[in-house]
Amino acid sequence: MHTASEHPSPDSGRIPAEAPANALIQEKSPYLLQHAHNPVHWYPWGEEAFAKAHGEDKPVFLSIGYSTCHWCHVMAHESFEDSEIAAALNDTFVSIKVDREERPDIDHLYMTVCQIMTKSGGWPLTILMTPDGKPFFAATYLPKRSMFGRLGLLDLTMQVKKLWSDRRAEVIESAESIAAALRQTAWETPGEALDETVLNTAYRKFRQVYDPDHGGFGNAPKFPTPHNLMWLLRYWKRTGEPMALHMVEQTLQSMRRGGIYDHVGFGFHRYSTDRTWLLPHFEKMLYDQGLISLAYLEAFQATGKPEYAKTAAEVFAYVLRDLTSPAGAFYGAEDADSEGVEGKFYVWSFEEIREVVGPEDADLMVQAFHVLPKGNHLEEATGHRTGTNILHHHEPLAMAAVEMGVTIENLTDRLARARRLLFESREKRVHPHKDDKVLTDWNGLMIAALARGAQVLGDREYASAAQRAADFVLKTLRDERGRLLHRYRDGEAGIAGSVDDYAFLVWGLIELYEATFETRYLRAAVELTREMLARFWDDKAGGLFFTPLDGEELLARKKEIYDGATPSGNSVAALNLLRLARITADPDLEHRAARISGAFAGSIREFPTGYTQMLIALEFALGPSREVVVVGNPEADPTGRMLSALREAFLPNKVVVFKRTDTPDPELIELIPFAANLTPLDGNATAYVCENFTCDLPTTHPEEMLRKMA
Repeated sequence: MHTASEHPSPDSGRIPAEAPANALIQEKSPYLLQHAHNPVHWYPWGEEAFAKAHGEDKPVFLSIGYSTCHWCHVMAHESFEDSEIAAALNDTFVSIKVDREERPDIDHLYMTVCQIMTKSGGWPLTILMTPDGKPFFAATYLPKRSMFGRLGLLDLTMQVKKLWSDRRAEVIESAESIAAALRQTAWETPGEALDETVLNTAYRKFRQVYDPDHGGFGNAPKFPTPHNLMWLLRYWKRTGEPMALHMVEQTLQSMRRGGIYDHVGFGFHRYSTDRTWLLPHFEKMLYDQGLISLAYLEAFQATGKPEYAKTAAEVFAYVLRDLTSPAGAFYGAEDADSEGVEGKFYVWSFEEIREVVGPEDADLMVQAFHVLPKGNHLEEATGHRTGTNILHHHEPLAMAAVEMGVTIENLTDRLARARRLLFESREKRVHPHKDDKVLTDWNGLMIAALARGAQVLGDREYASAAQRAADFVLKTLRDERGRLLHRYRDGEAGIAGSVDDYAFLVWGLIELYEATFETRYLRAAVELTREMLARFWDDKAGGLFFTPLDGEELLARKKEIYDGATPSGNSVAALNLLRLARITADPDLEHRAARISGAFAGSIREFPTGYTQMLIALEFALGPSREVVVVGNPEADPTGRMLSALREAFLPNKVVVFKRTDTPDPELIELIPFAANLTPLDGNATAYVCENFTCDLPTTHPEEMLRKMA
């Protein structure tokens, strides 16, 4: 991984590592010494600094933090090591740095000020005050430049310089009102920046087109579009709006009961041709399996209902059985047709079911799956009966059990036995054609889903499958220069990778890192992201082109943003950038995510329901979002309990880093330097939790960790 200092943003000015020392060089605090070579002319708290402020007639910039504070390091690297920011601070302020652990008195005083003024607090703590120590502005983390409605340090400095010069009396006489005015300007970002209003607009539009009878949105045909559901789950989490959760649950339940789901062999068909999810277009796509299983996993986290976990596990069973190559990569799809007839492989006559299942369970099967002697499968074009049946449930199995006069346990066991018999019989049929090419982007989605499944369901098999696929892609789908290729088939990799290949694979690698905590996957995610930005980024307008800079020259080089059957590369990349920025403490990545959002803000505002993956990224950016570093022995039970607590809860806006204590991991420290300072408390597994750029004190209790994230 390259640090931000090695890859600064075009407008940054970095200082050499051997920069002259400031006044902190004589201090004993590790935190202060970390800042001793900043170009900011820092002073320790004391008479000298305040005398200088009085003598030069400047306000004071007070920064409070501690040596193991994640976002303190981010702000230091992004701003305090930057010559442009340093010049502005040195020109406008006398700057004081305080270690909260060394001077808790100062910290408590000004943290109280921050909580009064902002109704929140945390570290890094930023206070602006007069030379006699009276505060007039308080904040926690400040980025270098304004983004996502958060005031940037450079903008703040320029505004304060003018206020101090032109309106000094107002600053002194009414500190809180001026601080409030400064906070208000934090939302006055250039252009039509996206904010929470676009989330509310999207929700209202989904409600308008929601089908209250059958779930889903609009009329026929109906597509799963799982990123719509995943965004609605986040909207429910953010707002507590019960209808948002209801729309997700009814849709997922209707899909699972409907003919769009393969009740015999598992997995989802492409879409439903009708409003009731009965008659599908029968092809099965890898990307649908990946995205849909993610939606069910998140619904399970959000509700705890085992039916969602069961569905995700069944989808994985299908993929691992039928769409996995001997080398571990995932094939692209299975056709809708066999023997020249669409759906022939999947449908059943009344007589076939009775013959295969046997008389004991046949009546039960017929009732539960609404099998008709004349068939329930109507030809899409003519509406004529085909004489065959598509297995589906009209209602939950618990209701069916009551109507049949059996227990739900008895019904479930007997249907499972009948399903196995039907599957064995169906395997003897002519199978649909399998598209056995391996696509980098679709594999990325499936890697993400399996890795998330390993976390949520606690099944190591899923992580192993995701690892095999990721290792295959990283080794095989690269050209001689190491750039991603799009397709592999029959021993040959080819076709230059698109932005989707990079973005989707990075998504999978981030999930795989959080599932296994193998640092090599995090490194690969960072390196591929750097390559993606170098080859696809639009320096002028922001956002990512679909094709690389050195790709084939076409009539137009487009940027895709619409989140259709799969989300766009720009949308996925925006969330990747945000997550990697939080994991590695590289604010340039967050700046890029902000520029992606800004580049498409007009389109998103006009039709927000068409960009739900981008809304997921925006929801993460707007916060609250959390960064958690768990430090412990991976073989110890307390560590496992802490990680399990993080994985079981529905906490979508978080990133997790694990620092193991049983063996050194220099690669992790290279990627995440601030982790070097994080140690277990009293030898126990310890969680360090930061929220929206503000770090809290560490804890050894999973319950306390989750409380900090509630």
